[in-house]
Amino acid sequence: MTDQQSHSVVITGASRGIGRRIAQAFVRETDYGLLLIARTKSDLKDTQTICRNIGDNHVVTADLDAANDKAVQKLKLPEDFPTPKIIINNAGSFLLKPLQKTTHEEFVQQMQANLYSAVNITNRFLDNLKDKSNALVINICSVGAVEGLEDSGAYSASKHALLGYTRSLRKELIETKVGVTAINLGQTQSTSWEGSLIDRDLLINPDDVARIILNLTQLSPRTVVEEILIKPQHGRVPPM
Repeated sequence: MTDQQSHSVVITGASRGIGRRIAQAFVRETDYGLLLIARTKSDLKDTQTICRNIGDNHVVTADLDAANDKAVQKLKLPEDFPTPKIIINNAGSFLLKPLQKTTHEEFVQQMQANLYSAVNITNRFLDNLKDKSNALVINICSVGAVEGLEDSGAYSASKHALLGYTRSLRKELIETKVGVTAINLGQTQSTSWEGSLIDRDLLINPDDVARIILNLTQLSPRTVVEEILIKPQHGRVPPM
């Protein structure tokens, strides 16, 4: 077993879109085992099949809601699966709705999907990461975490919360070997835009996001990128 094969990466929201591209990048470029987490079992299995067609990495899936703390805590890994070294909290949900029309239940759902999912997954695997050298937690935040967003205020508020959690986690782990990175991501091409009039050719290429994440995991133990802002080249893409 090589050094990489003794490690694995946990990717949430891996059933499609950006999460699937991240998984593909790791299979192409590393020998890491992959733990793919998402709610939709069929799409998750499709990602697993795609990854297995690319390389011979050990790829396992867990179809669960990462916002459900009890389900995450019950998650068991196969005995022969390498210990996680990297967590990529990519799972999330976007709500396009004015604040005054957003219900309490919708606010709660946004917080659960965009904050609690990352908290639960990190808590579940953080002790594993602490036993590794040069381990890393990457939280996919949003430009909405650093500025207010018109007509998606609940989403923006939940991503502000995720960024605050990420910054605090960084401070708590600064004396350990675990790095923490927040990626404040702008409009990125994904399945979330299906049915919209947005010009997808102007959106961030998800493969670029995957490459950036892969590069972040390959830095020396002396270096961590605490926060990174990624936007479409020509600015915000209308009509959003």
